Amino acid sequence: MKSLSSFHPGAIWPDNNGVHINAHSAGLLFHEGRYYWFGEHKIEGKAGNRAEVGVHVYSSDDLLNWTDEGIALAVSEDPESDIVRGCIIERPKVIYNAKTRKFVMWFHLELKDLGYQAARAGVAVSDTATGPYTFVRSFRPNAGVWPQNLPAEERDADSIAKAKVSVGTKTNDPTGTLTPLAIHLAQHEGGQMARDMTVFVDDDGKAYHLYTSEMNATLHISQLTDDYQDHAGIYVRAFPGRFMEAPAICKRGGRYWFIASDCTGWDPNPARAAVADAILGPWTELGNPCVGVNPENGLGPEKTFGGQSTYILPVEGKKDAYIALFDIWRPENAIDGRYVWLPMRFTETGFEIEWRSEWSL
Repeated sequence: MKSLSSFHPGAIWPDNNGVHINAHSAGLLFHEGRYYWFGEHKIEGKAGNRAEVGVHVYSSDDLLNWTDEGIALAVSEDPESDIVRGCIIERPKVIYNAKTRKFVMWFHLELKDLGYQAARAGVAVSDTATGPYTFVRSFRPNAGVWPQNLPAEERDADSIAKAKVSVGTKTNDPTGTLTPLAIHLAQHEGGQMARDMTVFVDDDGKAYHLYTSEMNATLHISQLTDDYQDHAGIYVRAFPGRFMEAPAICKRGGRYWFIASDCTGWDPNPARAAVADAILGPWTELGNPCVGVNPENGLGPEKTFGGQSTYILPVEGKKDAYIALFDIWRPENAIDGRYVWLPMRFTETGFEIEWRSEWSL
């Protein structure tokens, strides 16, 4: 098969077998000179929006030509397993722990036949980048732990009791009658909801789990333990009430740069951007970073070219080179979802992501 020499955002992206890459909601890992692309394996039709196979992995040395490495994490056939076939596994991301020499995968997990009620984080580990990964557990993070930026006067038993009454068993708030704080307090004892997510390893080796919580209203940024397999009890509530979904993050110039989207299901919406001097904040929003129009669908910044953010990739060996990764969802035929990879250009006030129908490193 002919090798690719440039990126073609939104087009069919063939692997070494000539098959469209099947790794949606991408997470990238660079390890020992090679890139690994992890993502949701989809099947045809609406059934592909559930996990019928697992997490797929590909490898590459140039970010353009990818080798199919198979299924990194397979769904289980055990009906008692949290990752039984038919559950929902979304946004898998893998980080490498140099101390334990383990590859640790985090993902958003919804239990089978419960829709999006479970709102759990899942963890799996492997001794090799491509796996197979062994499922460890799923859970709601930070049970009984207070966020660092929650005022002391709001951390009382009466507030928790009142919040439990107002929230009840709700897992979504379509009418907007609940405050993010009430949702947070109601979940305090049992653990916070965790939906769309990413993970990030900082320069000092500390890792962080960023996940949409509080019925999607608030983003939590939570430090992980030294083995990257649990939460360390240090976290903050960021962007309360802003409904930041599809988080992606990178570090440049000692600052942290963030991309997310609004919560509109499978439908695209304007991208968001933010910056902070410390990963736990405070964060300052920058506005929509997108520029230009995708000629295939006529969509520009108002719809993020038809895509939704999933990851920011620093390119190894290239000074100041970062790629913003997006998915164009096709929920009616999930396997036909497309990938949009575009270069990020940093400016004096933030960064821009301009549409390009073809580009190269």
